Amino acid sequence: MLTNMAASLQSARFSTNYSPLPSNFNQTSLISATSRLKSSQLEPNYGAKRRWRRNLVVAASAETESGGAERFYLNFTGFPFPLGPFLNRRTIRTEAVKGCIWLFEQEQALGFSSVSTNIRMTVIKLKSGGLWVHAPIAPTKECIQLLKELDAPVEYIILPTFAYEHKIFVGPFSRKFPRAQIWVAPRQWSWPVNLPLEFFGIFRAKPLKDEDDSTPWSDEIKQKILSSPEVGIGPYVEVAFYHKKSRTLLVTDAVIFVPRQPPECISMESLLESAKNGLAVKLLSKGKEVPDEPVVDDKLNRQKGWERMVLQILFLGPSNLLEPTASFAQMSQKLIVSPIVKTLVFSKVPEKVRDWIDRIVRDWKFQRVIPAHFAAPINASRSDFLTAFSFLDELLGERVATQPSLSILFSSLMGRAASYFPPDDMKTLSSLDQFLVSVGAVKKTVSGRKKR
Repeated sequence: MLTNMAASLQSARFSTNYSPLPSNFNQTSLISATSRLKSSQLEPNYGAKRRWRRNLVVAASAETESGGAERFYLNFTGFPFPLGPFLNRRTIRTEAVKGCIWLFEQEQALGFSSVSTNIRMTVIKLKSGGLWVHAPIAPTKECIQLLKELDAPVEYIILPTFAYEHKIFVGPFSRKFPRAQIWVAPRQWSWPVNLPLEFFGIFRAKPLKDEDDSTPWSDEIKQKILSSPEVGIGPYVEVAFYHKKSRTLLVTDAVIFVPRQPPECISMESLLESAKNGLAVKLLSKGKEVPDEPVVDDKLNRQKGWERMVLQILFLGPSNLLEPTASFAQMSQKLIVSPIVKTLVFSKVPEKVRDWIDRIVRDWKFQRVIPAHFAAPINASRSDFLTAFSFLDELLGERVATQPSLSILFSSLMGRAASYFPPDDMKTLSSLDQFLVSVGAVKKTVSGRKKR
């Protein structure tokens, strides 16, 4: 998805499906995220010395001479940051819950930069035998083939956010499944011109409503909406879903879990390009001499490329790209709110976010979380989820809400360590926030009460 830099503007899109169009200012769909989609094991460790392992079954189209054609998707966006890859998108399918939930991932890059992450579509099989599709990705031939291999009709297509990087694929994807119903998050908007969804190729869409028990899937999947006041050019809107049978929480950008190693869908070329000591590295090297040497393809350089990508996605301008390992270690392998989302969005509307989070942990007894970026599925409890939002306690003062259990309250109190971000890495983001507030592009606080 791409650090559409929290106060930058994303716009105009061109694909084989329709002509260029302005899009929305993605103030938060900030890359948060990706899953390690190998047949390997994901091991989130939250300091409580717990370790979870999940065996994942991965599938991708066979590598053939026609593989390029199966992955072809022409996708150009305009001012200011086009979303790549522009011509070729590999799809990885993972079975997250046997016979029930599948994850589909593709690489998404920030324009012509060397910064990439993954973008995820989640597919749930309903009792009806049909498929419920959350946050569609580019409908390449490979992607559609992997979906059809599930041997079930697509019944519902869900756009859970206002964010541009998810919105642009809904129209093209829905045309592959014309009988499917389209449901979208409320208060959709775009920038610089606020265009209706039809301009994005999305027709006959139905609005998602908070805690709506009248949806066709309400017996199996519940929903709660975070709909904030305008924090800048537009409001932040995200719909969380809870699949009761598997006890799975689905979010878009609310939380992320950065894996140690890059997602399978990110190409070797992207990782090695990020490992080069280019201009960004030189600017963020703290005055150290930056060697200008060729990058060979090996495990160390691919890892360096991934670590640099992550820090740029999370902080925009991290303190030291030359030696990223220390900062990366502090940000990986834990459930967090992305620094850019926390700083530019959630800290502006803390009461709204707190209400949303409290309702989620009160009503839904989930045991895993699936975000739209970075690692998934993440074996995490309500207390782990609450811990990621512990920064709200500092913004709002003492908590008034009653928590479901003492363990959740304890995790909340311990959350400061989990939400710690290296101060040096936060400097650019904090300066950007101050600048945006000073020029009126972002509000200092939209809701919230002063600490006592």
